[in-house]
Amino acid sequence: MIVDERMLDYILSLDRDESPLVRTIEQEAVRDYVPIIRKESRNLLKVLLKIKKPGAVLEVGTAIGFSAVLMAECLTGDSHITTIEKYEKRIPIARRNFQRAGMEAKITLLEGDAAEVMKGLDGPYDFIFMDAAKGQYIRFLPEVLRLLAPGGLLVSDNVLQDGDVVESRYAVVRRNRTIHSRMREYLWTLKHMDGLETMVLPIGDGMTVSVKE
Repeated sequence: MIVDERMLDYILSLDRDESPLVRTIEQEAVRDYVPIIRKESRNLLKVLLKIKKPGAVLEVGTAIGFSAVLMAECLTGDSHITTIEKYEKRIPIARRNFQRAGMEAKITLLEGDAAEVMKGLDGPYDFIFMDAAKGQYIRFLPEVLRLLAPGGLLVSDNVLQDGDVVESRYAVVRRNRTIHSRMREYLWTLKHMDGLETMVLPIGDGMTVSVKE
């Protein structure tokens, strides 16, 4: 927990109910132990989408389609989401959720490793949401930035690893040290890259919001 739990509980108590389908998918994700974006993080995501009003959205990491459906509900007009997923067992579940939402025409799911799939995309995308394997963020970044439109937003989730990112690598469980070092490299790169303005936020499991100049 990065933010005081009592304060977070109060903030979340103010939320309006989400759509019945989003609540259903969330319940199914909890039942099946599928990680999805935390409530406080999805609130920020929805606000950013409402402000930006993107025409083209790219999501790196579909899982079961929860975030894609959530984002699609925030979009209007001809806006479209392209989402990428590698894990074969989750792809049919995501497709079914898009169908349940009646959003097959609004959401395109591409199968495969995101680094390779993105090489075949032209973009540009006004809004990119990164929520895939955390140790791969730094690997995905060059293609993500190529596809991001000038003035576009890059939002990355789970960047603070429940606060572990501030610890010395020797204080982190050995099996997590590679992810730890790669995430620290990712955050440093976002904050120091020319042509990119980034804010790191202690929301949920940590989020970054980057604007491409």
